[in-house]
Amino acid sequence: MSRGVSGVTLQQLHYFVEVAAEGSISAAADLLYVAQPTVSAAMKDLEARVGRALLARSARGISLTADGAEFLGYARQVLEQVALLEQRYLGRPPARRLLGVSAQHYSFVVDAFVRMVRAGGAAEYEFSLRETRTWDIIEDVRTLRSELGILYRNDFNRKVIDKLLRESGLAFPPLFVAEPHIFISRKNPLAAHDRATLADLADLPRLSFDQGANNSFYFAEEILSTLSATQEIRVSDRATIFNLMIGLDGYTISTGIISDQLDPEIVAIPLDVDERIEIGWIGHASIPLTEQAQRYLTEVRTVVAGFGVAVLG
Repeated sequence: MSRGVSGVTLQQLHYFVEVAAEGSISAAADLLYVAQPTVSAAMKDLEARVGRALLARSARGISLTADGAEFLGYARQVLEQVALLEQRYLGRPPARRLLGVSAQHYSFVVDAFVRMVRAGGAAEYEFSLRETRTWDIIEDVRTLRSELGILYRNDFNRKVIDKLLRESGLAFPPLFVAEPHIFISRKNPLAAHDRATLADLADLPRLSFDQGANNSFYFAEEILSTLSATQEIRVSDRATIFNLMIGLDGYTISTGIISDQLDPEIVAIPLDVDERIEIGWIGHASIPLTEQAQRYLTEVRTVVAGFGVAVLG
């Protein structure tokens, strides 16, 4: 394999990306169908050539150092560009597409994911989409389990979220700002209203996503989480929350962006409150996004714009 200016080989970059993804040299070696000592020696040689420690080794496995996390972003970009070059000039089939996304429970996230996969045209791909808790989204991106995270912030949680992101080396570029809506069943009497008020919701079950051990108001997915409710149900997934909207006339507060194809029985009604919901994506501040991640964000912006919402950036 020919060497570049730094003496780093494409094979070393490929090994490094797999080790980072697996969190284990032995697991990466199994995936690559090469001997573990070969991968281990390649990683040591790579670190020697770049003059920095890229991997932190412990009894629990392999994790990336701060330099390693930054290096990973560039390594992914190099390998992606090589794959595009081979596809264009050597007639190779489209490269295997890879992307991990962790997000709060938004249907537009899923809608954009579907559009990205359908438009990709790759013969092989390996994507992951995790709808999960706020804390876990930040951890997924911090540890590079996912390249992207999508979550919200507002005036109430901004300081806490920003502090946690800053300490994790993550950035929050905003995607759009939404007016709060309630999500309810089409059969709910409020579905006939042009707008809803907090008083309208007083006798309805409030539905929210459970945040587990980090069940702080600041990590809630729903605004106004500090307001008391006489009937409260916490759930763990989007299918359950929609079933409870239909079965119990419950409601949750979200962005108002909901897909008729993915969620045909649920409608969004504007909520009269002096609040706004800022949705953004999170990623490592020092790692450039791969082209696949950029394609996904393009689909997110397209889906959101289709609902008449102004897209930022």
